[in-house]
Amino acid sequence: MTNSSRLNRLLAADGRCFDVAIDHGFFNERMFLNGIEDMRQAVATIVDAQPDAVQLTVGTARHLQDVPGKTKPSLVLRTDIANVYGSALPRSIWSRMIEHPVEQALKLDAACVVVNLLLLPDQPDLHAQCVENICRLKPACERYGMPLMIEPLVMQPNDQAGGYMVDGDIDKILPLVRQAAELGADVIKADPCDDVREYHRVIAVASGIPVLVRGGGRASDEEILARTAEVMRQGASGIVYGRNVVQHARPAQMTRALMAIVHEHATAEQALELIHNKN
Repeated sequence: MTNSSRLNRLLAADGRCFDVAIDHGFFNERMFLNGIEDMRQAVATIVDAQPDAVQLTVGTARHLQDVPGKTKPSLVLRTDIANVYGSALPRSIWSRMIEHPVEQALKLDAACVVVNLLLLPDQPDLHAQCVENICRLKPACERYGMPLMIEPLVMQPNDQAGGYMVDGDIDKILPLVRQAAELGADVIKADPCDDVREYHRVIAVASGIPVLVRGGGRASDEEILARTAEVMRQGASGIVYGRNVVQHARPAQMTRALMAIVHEHATAEQALELIHNKN
């Protein structure tokens, strides 16, 4: 099976994708568990809303793959673990990949694997670990026809905004996205930038690789829907949102609203009506 064959299971017929990330429990942070304490129920709720993909770990992928039928979302398998998401950084920080990640992904019938490319201020060793992870993962992905999603993630200084806070500086995002493309990404999961109207620059620097935009921290419905509509207008191929879906009071409705923007070109206002719809 070629990489493109599996990509056809990840991306819809229109070349777009909404991947709901529910892999946060991997990272050993209490704040990430809100809304997903019961993983079986969290995954079932999202599966019922029918996004294109669900992003899970080796220990929780069964909650998706045990669902019978042919129409469930595709699996995106998280392959690496890092300890950089707390409000304070530990004395030693690291990013480690699971063993035999592609073989495990194949056993779980994943359509794609995802790995981080982290950039934290004054942490070059962490960045080097991520580059090494990707360099090890890419040949195995090519050998087995497994698409590789790389997640270039620029984080703010921890003493200023500790705890998984996106640095939206486009001058930092652009070279990291380009590095992901140069390292062999088949899909890039990239940060939003401060001025969303500039997102076409991120799309351009990815050099033809589909770009799915990360959601980042929790935001209001109005903000997340407006941002989504704008990045799609700017040329994004889709989105990968986690907490803005699974921590939402109505995760199924939020999923359907975002799917309408991604695939049906709905406006933010039209999508907001879907969230408020009682059905």
